Amino acid sequence: MTQQATVPPHELRARFARGLSELYGREVPAYTTLVDVSQQVNTEVLAERGSAAERLGDIARVTAERHGAIRVGTPEELAQVARVFGAVGMYPTGFYDLREAAPSPVPVVSTAFRPVDKEELARNPFRVFTSLLVPEDRRFFDAELEAKLKEFLSARRLFPEELLELADRAESDGGLGEPAAERFLELATGAFALSGEPVDRAWYATLEQVSSVAADIGGVGSTHINHLTPRVLDIDALYERMRARGVEMIDKIQGPPRREGPDVLLRQTSFRALSEPRRFREADGTVREGALRVRFGEVEARGIALTRAGRDLYDAALASGGYEERMPRTERELLARDLAFFTFRAVPERGGTPSSGDLLTLVDEGRLVPEPIVYEDFLPRSAAGIFSSNLTGEGSMDASRDTAARDAAWLAEVVGRTVHDPYELYAAQREASLREAAARLGLPRIG
Repeated sequence: MTQQATVPPHELRARFARGLSELYGREVPAYTTLVDVSQQVNTEVLAERGSAAERLGDIARVTAERHGAIRVGTPEELAQVARVFGAVGMYPTGFYDLREAAPSPVPVVSTAFRPVDKEELARNPFRVFTSLLVPEDRRFFDAELEAKLKEFLSARRLFPEELLELADRAESDGGLGEPAAERFLELATGAFALSGEPVDRAWYATLEQVSSVAADIGGVGSTHINHLTPRVLDIDALYERMRARGVEMIDKIQGPPRREGPDVLLRQTSFRALSEPRRFREADGTVREGALRVRFGEVEARGIALTRAGRDLYDAALASGGYEERMPRTERELLARDLAFFTFRAVPERGGTPSSGDLLTLVDEGRLVPEPIVYEDFLPRSAAGIFSSNLTGEGSMDASRDTAARDAAWLAEVVGRTVHDPYELYAAQREASLREAAARLGLPRIG
């Protein structure tokens, strides 16, 4: 009898990403247009720039790359999301408090589920930015609305038990056999499909007065993909090309301004949320046709991951209006000032024993080749900007009222898993490459 092959987490992840992409393309046809235009731009950039276009990832990876976004209402739902994503090798990374994102606060805290190993990211760099509502935050919700919201959320079930059991088995066993894998993917993809169940119009409108995001999370009986994002090599060209096709885009590209020099962090934009048919239950119990605008098509361009010092400089440069002048214009300067993360490849063929273990000396001698580490994470201000650009209303917030304490440690307790620090992941990748390079060059260390 032939032993059944196991579908490993990275293959489950790739198939899950493709399944969600197909689902979202059926639900939001403009997303397919966005993907098509992204691929056209990428092909043209590759033809124009050659290997330089692949400085931050080869074209196969860039083409396959997606990040999605979902929203949930309770810590229990977030813990279940962690189980589903854990089955496909995606783990909570980073903590983002969008309640503090000026100038557009949103009543959620977020993390990104993604692969954390370099090899896993190269195999399939799927990420899902996942936001959790904070009903306890008095700046947004009074005690009465919090109680009603929690009662509503406690009555729903986002993920079937069969899905969660398959997820746990996949994570513990390192994958699933083919029939179980197919069933897992069917259930996981279906859990994020847009529901046809009627929406309580009055309840949705009540939450919408606080925030359209709150209404999208707590005003319906299910969750769904809010956006699914391809990666593009020239986001400015993509933005103009989408507009030329008559697609309404948000007002600007979020993130670092366009400038001469190395791309850093993350730039994002989207087409505006589309009006989608939805059924509504009225106060008298009747069901009528209506529409909601909550889902949009985001696209991103990724740059080099910055160190903490680099991020401090970036934030200060943006705040002062001096981004163009203060941010370095070369990778060499980013490296010399320890502002960005790089891995290093040794070139022992240069011959002879290096006279120094100094990193910059070895780079300048050609004995070490620095290769930038792509930024795999997110910017809270940009995320909030994308959210707010697609809201149907501004909502309300009373800054004088009490907040609710939330941080990465709280989140880790909720999901029962480590919440990885992105800086530590990048630093570990850099240090591993330096140890390997030192060994190849016959040095005790490089620093």
